[in-house]
Amino acid sequence: MNANSRPIISVFEHSPDQGRGMARDMRVRWALEEVGQAYDVRPVSFESMKEAAHRARHPFGQIPTYEEGDLVLFESGAIVLHIANRFRGLLPEAANARARATSWVFAALSTIEPPIVEREVVEYCEHGETWFEQRLSAVDDRIRVRLKDLSHRLGEADWLDGAFSAGDLMTVDVLRRLADTSLLDEFPNLKGFVARGEARPAFRRAYDAQRAFFNAASTGRNQPANSIAKE
Repeated sequence: MNANSRPIISVFEHSPDQGRGMARDMRVRWALEEVGQAYDVRPVSFESMKEAAHRARHPFGQIPTYEEGDLVLFESGAIVLHIANRFRGLLPEAANARARATSWVFAALSTIEPPIVEREVVEYCEHGETWFEQRLSAVDDRIRVRLKDLSHRLGEADWLDGAFSAGDLMTVDVLRRLADTSLLDEFPNLKGFVARGEARPAFRRAYDAQRAFFNAASTGRNQPANSIAKE
């Protein structure tokens, strides 16, 4: 891939989390940084996400999307797996190890993330309801079940299955969504797991890039050269 055809990922035009890197484009940014692939971003507003141009890239009108030549992908897990298969650095060479790493990508999205996202919905949408505390407690208990199993599997290891892989990347990014809770404090090895992920140079580059984009957007400054993809 040459410099003129580097990937384009869609991101929020204005970060809903104030540049904290919790949106799902962070996973894609991080994966691209891990494999050393430069990329451009396509900022989309909440309004334009629901318009035909963006829905042609993402039928559900969300972010992120990924464009590479005539290939257009949506869903963060599919994008990260494509990057991991397209470039070296995020999947082991051995076939069985690659398959296990892929399993962890799916586990992060299908098993670990759903109750965490449900918790966010409860906090945002049901905070004023009389049943809020009871409902939140029930969701937290479901999250704890997942965290207990994950903690048991990780044990004293640095990563989930040998060397760092796309499975670790996705799992760390999912667990980061618990940053405003005390749930990870109950599982010190998982807290350390997340800290190790966030300490990786590729993560720091991805985080700094999305933070710089947020700061520029919030102050009306121009983005760095060659960072914006046009419609």
